[in-house]
Amino acid sequence: MDKELIIYSDLDGTLLDVNYSFHDALPALREVKRRGIPLIFCTSKTRAEIEYFREEMGIGDPFISENGGAVFIPEGYFRDVKFDKMIGGYGVIELGTGYGEIRRVLAEVKRECECEIRGFGDLSVEELMEISGLDRRSAELSKMREYDEPFIMECSVEERDRVLELIRERGLGYTRGGLFSHLVGDNDKGRAVNVLTETFRRNGFGGWTVGLGDSCNDFPLLENVDVPVLVRKPGGGFADFMREDLVKTEGVGPVGWNQAVLGCC
Repeated sequence: MDKELIIYSDLDGTLLDVNYSFHDALPALREVKRRGIPLIFCTSKTRAEIEYFREEMGIGDPFISENGGAVFIPEGYFRDVKFDKMIGGYGVIELGTGYGEIRRVLAEVKRECECEIRGFGDLSVEELMEISGLDRRSAELSKMREYDEPFIMECSVEERDRVLELIRERGLGYTRGGLFSHLVGDNDKGRAVNVLTETFRRNGFGGWTVGLGDSCNDFPLLENVDVPVLVRKPGGGFADFMREDLVKTEGVGPVGWNQAVLGCC
């Protein structure tokens, strides 16, 4: 592909395997950096988690946190952009609802339903490590939330539908990731991708966007790029997403990510 590219990528199950390793994607990562292609992490992970992986991979491009809750752009990266605030060396475009309000709504929902719901804010670091398989440092970083509350539910299908109804009644949204459901504001990955792509275009970008993901919460991302790539899950299956020009990887997780990105480059 000769056109200029931007790559938007999910992390868990896409660029990272079940052990949170990106080792199998190293050849493509090297090629992306060699060619100077912006690699935008677009994930349910927190800013703190993303910063860790950006440092590990040597990536200095903007990123999208917590299912499109905010776009973080390193200071000086663009000439023409307006921010909602500055924090930690980034200009921030906020699209989501603040974490305090999301936690307040979750508490209301828990009081009005019979479903057992536990959000990240209810879990100790040790409990989160046991549920997710994260190590202590990663679990601590994942609890540093700003726009999105992952949660687990233990109840009947009917009661789960009631939970979603209560969430919608309060003006918030819901999406499904890998291990967790997510309570979010009026935001998703697709809206954030569009905001950032338009920012790139205002600053001279004229090429194609590529998006890679593996789960339901990645569907808005895949709907809003020029080249959508659905990454195979462990066990060989795919999330139920359809688009006429959809690319599906042969390999699982970062193996498939590596194949797809090298193919695009």
